[in-house]
Amino acid sequence: MSNSIRVEHRRDDRFDIAIGHHLVHVDQPLVDGGGDTGPTPTELFVAGLASCVAHYARRYLHRHGLPTDGLAVTATFAWATDRPARLSTVDLDIAIPAGVPADRHDALLAVASHCTVHNSLEHPPLVRIGAKESAPGRRSLGRVGPARRG
Repeated sequence: MSNSIRVEHRRDDRFDIAIGHHLVHVDQPLVDGGGDTGPTPTELFVAGLASCVAHYARRYLHRHGLPTDGLAVTATFAWATDRPARLSTVDLDIAIPAGVPADRHDALLAVASHCTVHNSLEHPPLVRIGAKESAPGRRSLGRVGPARRG
């Protein structure tokens, strides 16, 4: 099954992203010429990874009847200093809730490190970038089919 997300340009460096029935805005910081109306695409990427790790950690804790209050994931990232432009490191730190026994920490980390987004980075999907002319007057966000090569 294939899923679709649509990204549409709004103005300057701002884009709207339709993900199902959700709308997310991305932009660039003011210092980079953007309007800072939303996270950057890179921040959104890291946030997706961090939230996936958090989701898997919460599911593990819940499945084993362990506390989830206080569960949090903090992500920090650094840019590579050479080309191509990319991240060099992403560090994720899980705040384990009080009351989770120490002998469960390794299992929690093992489960969290196998979240779908992390697995996709470890075993990258084939990414194909195509292009087609946009339809005149088309300005609606919603589910769309995959890009066809023109």
